[in-house]
Amino acid sequence: MNQYVTGAVIKELREKNKMTQLQLAEILGVSEKTVSKWERFRGLPDITLLEPIANAFRISVTELISGNTIHNANVSANMLRSKFYVCPVCGNVIHSMGEVAIHCHGIQLVPLEVEPTDEQHMIFIERVEDEYYVRVDHSMTKEHYISFMAAASSDNMQMVKLYPEGSAEARFKIRGVRRIFFYCNRDGLFSIDPVKGIDDKESGYDNSDERRELEQIATRLFG
Repeated sequence: MNQYVTGAVIKELREKNKMTQLQLAEILGVSEKTVSKWERFRGLPDITLLEPIANAFRISVTELISGNTIHNANVSANMLRSKFYVCPVCGNVIHSMGEVAIHCHGIQLVPLEVEPTDEQHMIFIERVEDEYYVRVDHSMTKEHYISFMAAASSDNMQMVKLYPEGSAEARFKIRGVRRIFFYCNRDGLFSIDPVKGIDDKESGYDNSDERRELEQIATRLFG
């Protein structure tokens, strides 16, 4: 473990909970002087006290150790407000419907910032019966590749893990999909609305003739 609860965190949480040192000490079964020592950086609580301290402040042990308390505003669990986390060491992908404290390989992960697609990350979408066929015009080498794609509706998340030297493509059931995400291991997370007006084939982005024309343009521009 490369992190541990600090006296500053204990003091912050105690004051936030409008609790005196004596009140916290009585809950934990220690002396008021002991709590004072923690907060003055003159000692650390024993590991057996981590769970009781977390319980006293109504947070998890992970939040206590990380120093970041979680306030989940997404209580309705709307998938369109999902967050994605990727470990820079192992590439592990974590999806969350709200705020969490996540560690992987000793690193506290931060939620990825979503960007709109750009010329270096062009996405092509075609409707095939009840599915979206999605392809990203991107290299898939061991050093530079698309790691995953996902399709989100308000109540469902479809995810496909991709691998270097494979294909940057996936298929998703259309029902309710309002946002498609994909992650480039170098440039980050991108997203796009699959269609503006799902039933309008003439103007839809998933029109196959338009898609092929865009593919030809992309090939000429980016080889």
